[in-house]
Order: sequence, then structure tokens, then C-alpha cells
Amino acid sequence: MFRQVTETVFASPQITVEAVAEAKDLGIVRIINNRPEGESDDQTPGAEIEAAARAAGIDYVAIPVGHGGFSQAQVDAMSSALDGLDGPVLAYCRSGTRSTLLWALARAKAGDNPAVIASKAAAAGYDVSPVRQLIEMLSAGG
Repeated sequence: MFRQVTETVFASPQITVEAVAEAKDLGIVRIINNRPEGESDDQTPGAEIEAAARAAGIDYVAIPVGHGGFSQAQVDAMSSALDGLDGPVLAYCRSGTRSTLLWALARAKAGDNPAVIASKAAAAGYDVSPVRQLIEMLSAGG
């Protein structure tokens, strides 16, 4: 269920409370929820994931991303959520795509090579082409 994007970043479709134990077994130290509350009737509420994560000793951050695109504030929040951790992070949304795209934008902002970002995402089964132009711009310092 979890797709490994980098050594320290995993992306996933919607997780359940039970999946938090699997994350713990992988050594995940932070779960990032990129899914807005109430997006679909079958999603596990963020508060339930947060409670399970905290009970398992895993940090939890919510950076909801709707289908309208990504804001600078979301990219900055994702950058902060990914930085300075002593272990891997798991980001999830409905399919894992928005989480991966937001990771890509955060890494581009940090100056990572756009081709490397795209390659890592593709190896995990995600396509960054919808934000490739923004990745190029951010990585160039724009």
C-alpha cells in the first residue's frame, strides 16, 4: 500500500487506523495527511488517523490539498513537514498523487534537480507532469 518515493518518503492512498501500525513497523516518524476532510464518504477522518498516530508515537501533520492546485503556503508547509526528521515520513491523500506532487514541489523549492524528482516519483508509480513546469520554476529559484 505504501509506495517508497525516496529512502525517507513514502506516499500512499487513503490510510486506515489499522495502517498506522504498518507505518510504525516501517519506522515512520511522521504522517502527513494531504486529504481535505469530507472529500468522500468512505475516507477515514483525519482526527482518527491523528489519534492512532499519536498513540503509536508518530507525529501527525495535516496539509490538506484540494483539487484546485497547490499554494505557496502548502509547499512551504510540506517543506517544513519533511525537514529535520530522524526517520521516514508517510504522506497520503486519496490516491497518493497529490502527496507526491506536493513532495515534488517541496523538493524543487529546496533546489533538487527536476529530472531526479520526476524519476523518483515515476519509480514509485506517480507522474509529476501536471506540475512539471512549476517544478522547473521552483528549482530555478523562481
